Amino acid sequence: MTRKWAPDMLNKLLSPSAKSRQSGVGGPKAMFQFVVAAFIMAVGLSVSGAATHLYQGFARQPAMLRYDGPTYAASIGHVAMSFICGPYIMLQLGWRHEPGDKLELTSALIAALVAFGWAFITGLLVMGIYFAVVP
Repeated sequence: MTRKWAPDMLNKLLSPSAKSRQSGVGGPKAMFQFVVAAFIMAVGLSVSGAATHLYQGFARQPAMLRYDGPTYAASIGHVAMSFICGPYIMLQLGWRHEPGDKLELTSALIAALVAFGWAFITGLLVMGIYFAVVP
């Protein structure tokens, strides 16, 4: 590379080309993918919340993230319940007040990040089963 082409190369590397602007990078296609991802998270969080309230109603105990149980089958049931109900439980744990009636922002943000990522996985699972079963 010669010295006279170096500024031109740097300019071409840092500025987006007209070809990439026309191909829809960051355009409607990216927005559609964002909306689909948000919908999948919403489905996962909705299923998680509904399953948590159903579990609490039928089991007459609060839903917790756990894997213990008196038998092996009960342990597997708790793991399955924790996987499905996990995003909703994580959001509840993040909004728990600290002593002095304070809400810690970092714990709420970390819990929300984990919960929405987990809700995406749960939503993918539920929607995958739905589209596999319903023609």
